[in-house]
Amino acid sequence: MSSADPRRIVLFRHAKADWPQVPDHERPLADRGRQDAAAAGLKLAETGIPFDLALCSTAVRTRETWKLAVQELPYRPKTVYEERLYEASPGELIAVLNETADDVRNVVLIGHNPGIQGLADVLSGATEGDARERMSRRGFPAAAFAVLSFDGSWKALEPGTAALLDYWAPSE
Repeated sequence: MSSADPRRIVLFRHAKADWPQVPDHERPLADRGRQDAAAAGLKLAETGIPFDLALCSTAVRTRETWKLAVQELPYRPKTVYEERLYEASPGELIAVLNETADDVRNVVLIGHNPGIQGLADVLSGATEGDARERMSRRGFPAAAFAVLSFDGSWKALEPGTAALLDYWAPSE
């Protein structure tokens, strides 16, 4: 991959969580969440994006989502479990992405709303096709993901510098 190739970011919201009597950080996936996480993994594989890095929140539901989704990918990228992704704002998520090494081309970030949807909105200065309209109509339900592309180094990633290429959400 040449330095002229765009970088890609997939913003992936965790699948549907259960609501047992545990702290929020410890909430596991619901049965439907486990099914949707695997379905999202299949759709991620269909994008053909060769992920170099997965940044995943340390919350139980995000770790379970990624564990199920990554099984559907042709190969497993390096995964970093990052505490700062839990309950992070779009600005905090950008700060984490800005720390990514320049030899990394494609990242999947597994996190939470409202930060994931907010980041998709904030980063995307342009849109291909009807991705923005579909994302606006559906919102960002559990197990949804947005695919964005941008040029330049990770340190240069800031609001409006990416293009929203695609959006997917499980059927309800």
